[in-house]
Amino acid sequence: ALQVAARRPPALKAIITVCSTDDRFGDDIHYMGGCLLNDNLWWGAIMLAYQARPPDRELRSDWREQWLARLEHMPFWPALWLRHQSRDSYWQHGSVCEDWGAIACPVLAVGGWADSYTNAVPRLLAHLEVPRLGVIGPWAHIYPQDGSPGPAIDFLGEATRWWDHWLKGIDTGIMAEPMLRAFIEDFSPPSTTRKVSPGRFVGEAVWPSPTIVETVFHLAAGRLVDEPVEPAAVSVRSPLWAGTGCGEWMGTGIEGEMPSDQRIDDGLSLVFDSDPLEAAVEVLGNPAVELHLSCDQPRAQIAVRLCDVAPGGASLRVSYAVLNLAHRDGSAEPRPMRPGEPAVVRLKLKMCGHRFPAGHLMRLALSTSYWPLVWPAAELATVTVGTGPGRLTLPVRQSPEASDVRFDLPRHGPPAPQTKVAEGRLERRVSFDAIAGTATYTTIGKGGLFGEGVLRLDEIDTTLAHDLTRTLTILADDPLSAETKVEQSYRMGREGWQIRIDTVTVMTGDAEHFHLTGTLNAYENGALVGTREWRERVLRQSL
Repeated sequence: ALQVAARRPPALKAIITVCSTDDRFGDDIHYMGGCLLNDNLWWGAIMLAYQARPPDRELRSDWREQWLARLEHMPFWPALWLRHQSRDSYWQHGSVCEDWGAIACPVLAVGGWADSYTNAVPRLLAHLEVPRLGVIGPWAHIYPQDGSPGPAIDFLGEATRWWDHWLKGIDTGIMAEPMLRAFIEDFSPPSTTRKVSPGRFVGEAVWPSPTIVETVFHLAAGRLVDEPVEPAAVSVRSPLWAGTGCGEWMGTGIEGEMPSDQRIDDGLSLVFDSDPLEAAVEVLGNPAVELHLSCDQPRAQIAVRLCDVAPGGASLRVSYAVLNLAHRDGSAEPRPMRPGEPAVVRLKLKMCGHRFPAGHLMRLALSTSYWPLVWPAAELATVTVGTGPGRLTLPVRQSPEASDVRFDLPRHGPPAPQTKVAEGRLERRVSFDAIAGTATYTTIGKGGLFGEGVLRLDEIDTTLAHDLTRTLTILADDPLSAETKVEQSYRMGREGWQIRIDTVTVMTGDAEHFHLTGTLNAYENGALVGTREWRERVLRQSL
């Protein structure tokens, strides 16, 4: 929707964009802060199976010829994306943030805190000059009427109000709503599965909001303090499997994907704690961190987490960011660090809405790795952080009780008729081999990619099933030991026409190159009809 709007077709009167990105390099499934997301291989592997599916033979007589041609010309998606490791023209194309003025129609932008694309919503509100509204709920990458974690809202009603206003000229009151309606989450005990988030929706009349004030905390030895302290230095070199409590990069509203108790990662990080809060603090926006640091290797990364720590010690991740330090001054022309040379690094953490209760601590945690979310830098680096000038800046809401808003309860259209043919299964495991010294993160979806089971679409008598196993392994002190493997089998069809797509993709790396391999086998009624193999070597560019 954003990309179409930027082309300005004359007939286009307004758009709704949901869980989208305005920045295809900085905020998409491939890179984050210049670090390579492991989801690049996962999503690329899934694309191999999805894109290898044939046309339905009931819809066209040349379906087989079309299918074989598609298999023959299939790109190796993860390698294609990996060849673009900086903000080049490949990513600029389709990134509407390159020219905000290109969008001339009204925009309703929707996101969720548990999704990975939330940052686009405040940027669109801040930079577009057209009529615009934003809604951010607690949800994952899912439409808000089905929102999980809840509470879900009547998104269909909101969409109808929007379309009636801009397409029919009916005064529905939609443009009298605050420019941003966002959910403020309350503390809840950290859990990898959350059905409902406690909290409430609030409204900000304009964005950026003049009612949000920057509050600065300074870094001291192990502490967040109100005033700057004398400069000092602390160092960290995390085990490479620091980050196993991160959860999935993109939540989809299913079991086991939320960040776990952050104490598993806090113990492997530099941590800076505030004093217990005397009163609740409510934040809405992008927290920011300024670090004065140096490192002993030219290639290094830093992960930053903001946590809400309860009196009993439970640590809930509120927001985070990762940065390839070669991208500290931007991603167009990365520059490796000069070992031992000081640098000032500024990071914006992910947009968040959260209320820190009185009596809790705010925690800033820094680590030099964030596995399995991002691929490690090629060198094992120690980062030294200056505690005098470093700071955390929070966007704190003033008079937080004065702007609550409400949505109607969710409504749904009639579901497509379908039958669950077989139950699915979803597994997530983190394990440590005490002899080999490896950490392994495994996700398994049986029957359905997200454990939803084998489904038949009754109206067209078509059954769909998708099995996927993703395995990520790494040693604590050898970044070149990292390996990701994705195995999957996708099945679709009906009686007399059964299609199966099997793929295996593997990624490893040495000091100078990434190595990616892939196999794809396509079957009709059990007979092999097409096969592809890929072996790619991609130069590491400041990664």
